[in-house]
Amino acid sequence: MFEIFTYLADWLVYGLLSLSPETKLGDALHFFVEDVSKIYVLLVVMIYLIALARASLDVERVRDFLAGRHRGVGYLLGSGFGAITPFCSCSSIPVFLGFTSAGIPVGITMAFLLTSPLINEVAVLLLLSLLGWKFTLLYVVVGMSVGILGGIFLDQIRAERWLQSFARKALERGQQGGPLTPSSAPRQLSFAERHSFARSETADIFGRVWKWVIIGVGLGAALHGFVPDGWIEAHLGNGQWWSVPAAVGLGIPLYSNATGVIPVMESLIQNGLPIGTTLAFCMSTVAASFPEFILLKQVMQWRLLVTLFALLLTAFTLVGWIFNLLTPFI
Repeated sequence: MFEIFTYLADWLVYGLLSLSPETKLGDALHFFVEDVSKIYVLLVVMIYLIALARASLDVERVRDFLAGRHRGVGYLLGSGFGAITPFCSCSSIPVFLGFTSAGIPVGITMAFLLTSPLINEVAVLLLLSLLGWKFTLLYVVVGMSVGILGGIFLDQIRAERWLQSFARKALERGQQGGPLTPSSAPRQLSFAERHSFARSETADIFGRVWKWVIIGVGLGAALHGFVPDGWIEAHLGNGQWWSVPAAVGLGIPLYSNATGVIPVMESLIQNGLPIGTTLAFCMSTVAASFPEFILLKQVMQWRLLVTLFALLLTAFTLVGWIFNLLTPFI
């Protein structure tokens, strides 16, 4: 499905602009064109479809199921939903806003947001063929655990107070059961009314984030194209304890999704980087990158962003150390 964006980037960068894929500029620009076009299409399509669903959704039923006595189940369901949905961190934001508007607790929403970029079905299949079922199962368990434990922690510190004002107010209205959107009377809406609501939501949300996609992917593309080949393997391949937090730190400025990072993971492992160090680097690239946090700034205040950032870096460092210790037994 996504090959069309690769073909578009090939035509524009290597055909129309006549840049060589062997040059750093050509590689970086190709990455930029492919990812920006893909994210824009995903954003428009996903925002529209999610808004269309929200217009028909029984918000009170979902909220009552995920909140209150179902909170523990809610964390698992939020993380599980994130694991089975093929969203990158950027396209998960519309879902985050939808959950918030529905009054679903922030911890459950964050369990989804943390898990979604780390796990998808394509990444699981690639990992299965690359490293076998044991490592793949551990990866899925670890990814979901990061989401669940992160959601619990953020609920405990009342992270909802650090949402941007529009998101916090939407959450409060949703939890009070007040009229949020046309979803208050979902079964009485015609398709034309739901389409009108979804179109309005799409224009509003896309208008907030489009420029941040340009900035974020531009940063990631520059680093993607200009980091010297083999530099990471040469400096982090000896398995020292500090190599895991160093790999996490190196992954932060980069940008990828779980599917795109698997070939990188394969290359790093084949070049001698320990599995735990590789996993920490790739998880950081996917879920704790600067481009993602630039986008999340649209819905979160700085205090929540810093807290989330520290939480992820700690989790990924611990995961890397644990996997390096367990690798001989996997």
